[in-house]
Amino acid sequence: MSVGITGLADITRHHAARQPDVAALVYQGRTTSYGALDRAASRVANGLIAEGIKPGVRVAHLDKSSNLYFELLFGAAKANAVMVSVNWRLAAPEILYILNDAEAEILFVGEEYFPVVEKIRDELKTVTKIVSLDARHGAWPSFDEWRDGFPDTDPGLPVRPADTAVQFYTSGTTGLPKGAELTNANFMFTFEHWSQSWLMKPGVTTIVCLPMFHIGGSGWGLAGLYAGATNHVMREFVPANVLATIERERIEVMLLVPAMILFLVQAPQIHETDLGSLKLIVYGAAPIPAALLKQAMSIFPCGFQQVYGLTETTGAITLLPTKDHDPSDARKLLSCGFAHTGVELRIVDDAGKDLPAGEVGEIAVRSPQVMHGYWRLPDATKRAIHGDWFYTGDAGYLDDKGYLFIYDRVKDMIVSGGENIYPAEVESALFGHPAVADVAVIGVPDERWGEAVKAIVVKKPAAAVTAGELIGWARERIAGYKLPKSVDFIDVLPRNPTGKILKRELRKPYWGDKQRQIN
Repeated sequence: MSVGITGLADITRHHAARQPDVAALVYQGRTTSYGALDRAASRVANGLIAEGIKPGVRVAHLDKSSNLYFELLFGAAKANAVMVSVNWRLAAPEILYILNDAEAEILFVGEEYFPVVEKIRDELKTVTKIVSLDARHGAWPSFDEWRDGFPDTDPGLPVRPADTAVQFYTSGTTGLPKGAELTNANFMFTFEHWSQSWLMKPGVTTIVCLPMFHIGGSGWGLAGLYAGATNHVMREFVPANVLATIERERIEVMLLVPAMILFLVQAPQIHETDLGSLKLIVYGAAPIPAALLKQAMSIFPCGFQQVYGLTETTGAITLLPTKDHDPSDARKLLSCGFAHTGVELRIVDDAGKDLPAGEVGEIAVRSPQVMHGYWRLPDATKRAIHGDWFYTGDAGYLDDKGYLFIYDRVKDMIVSGGENIYPAEVESALFGHPAVADVAVIGVPDERWGEAVKAIVVKKPAAAVTAGELIGWARERIAGYKLPKSVDFIDVLPRNPTGKILKRELRKPYWGDKQRQIN
């Protein structure tokens, strides 16, 4: 651990004292030094305190990524408040639910989302103050004016490692979203044990292109700031903009999800972009087809690391290092690696009993990275955390050398004729076909087998391929009972802002009212 950093509030203090003039954040041409970031955080903290925000109170953010988010985050940390960034892709009722559930007392909102907040304003139960982030609003003060009305002296409030620092809301695919409480201690353990693996250190340039309401966005940005790196923040992921930033800013390290890798390698600009500065691409958050990974490895002249983790584990808990990315070892490329320092893994059956190597079950983890719990949901917390073990809801297995292989979320498993079929395995087989640009596999109702495997495919431009040809291709690569019984073609797959395919939306036309039973 960096000397003197015991919580999020200490990150800017530490670097402001040691490298005040070094660029901490770069956003749309604006550079914020570590010294300026620390002073802005103190102003925000003093503003929150003046507004009556007590330790433990939730501070809400509704906007796409920017430098201002980190000013808010560190300001909340110095006030010992809890940061809640709301998924900006949600509908107004869903945003209302999260703000009320979190009992947020102050809301910072970007201009793009003024109409949403205006629509729900009268139904907000606890929000007493709204501040506009990037534009003037007739009824709300602007962030610059609000922040700059307070002194930049550090309030110096006591903060404990066990205090909740950030509350991330889960996607809610199995019901209402739950607020996962991550503590200062969770973050500090994560950064201490991961910074070196990710080549994070002062002077390194990173890119932050996942949204702030996601652990991959906030967490990656915080990891870079913890290490004293220079972090280039993208408002949202646009492949052409990311590639231009890599070339212009000489980016060295970045975190991507597989969908982002797919969009980058398919971008027309990829072969004209100077990628020579890149040293490492970290990727995770979803299974990646081996064919896509091999394609990316042939294009990007750098090392690759796969990680696996969840919001509830403060991000990454396993590592497949660069040395294990051997294009000739297709099996290992499907692994997300071994447990990182301070992490223990188990594979358990429905009764919670350990399964032997090679058998698929639910992944359980024990680590200081595991969340404090779900905000005001003791029953949900007890269902997820058994003793010291967090049950992830993900299905996978450990091989005899301790490498973890992830199949899917347990809920996405297809049961056909009594056999368990994991969509990611079928997707990986189909993705290697030269005509396939993107693919998702779901289970659909089947009178004889209960569920049948259906592939939904996006073809490459001008590609011609039939359903029969794709099924024949897969037959040479996976067992017969796993083969798609049907294939649909579609122009684009629905994805959430972090690139995960919205399989609930794909299943909806086939299941109708039964949809709830498989979620």
